[in-house]
Amino acid sequence: MADEMRVREIIVVEGRDDTAAIKKSVDAVTIETHGYGITERTWKLIEKAYAEKGIIIFTDPDHAGQQIRKRLLQRFPKAKEAFLDRSDAEKAGDIGIENATSEAIRAALEKAHCVVEKDQGEPRFTMEDMVDSGLVGQADSALRRQSVGKALGIGYGNGKSFLQKLNKFGITAEELYKAIGDHR
Repeated sequence: MADEMRVREIIVVEGRDDTAAIKKSVDAVTIETHGYGITERTWKLIEKAYAEKGIIIFTDPDHAGQQIRKRLLQRFPKAKEAFLDRSDAEKAGDIGIENATSEAIRAALEKAHCVVEKDQGEPRFTMEDMVDSGLVGQADSALRRQSVGKALGIGYGNGKSFLQKLNKFGITAEELYKAIGDHR
């Protein structure tokens, strides 16, 4: 999409289905809390995103979502917040971001005053870089991404999402290749 909305901040959501709905609606990186029991690894990833890119907390408009939002705001008081009206997030009695239309998601992010990035030219890293460095296309690529993601503080992702994280978090070539070298 030529006019796709590209969000600069990292969007913190509850789960995988929320991520799918966000990615269908905008070009953005998400971090999933996987509910209320946020792991230390996820806290560190959110902290890195908060410090380097800013975060937008976008939880479901239900009690659990409110509790997760409250907990996140205690640690990250300057985080932006996006909200969906309950009626926009409900489908057959289920309430969640995953039920919202792309238009409702984009509107909520716009109201949160997200920073919409303009085309910034070529990304720093490409899929070719991922292949050349063994982060995709090899039997042990998933393990490599896991260890390199841990070293860089950006977490794990499949090849496509890992590439997106490398570019979104502003990882330099020097940082990436040092992390790869340290984990060969």
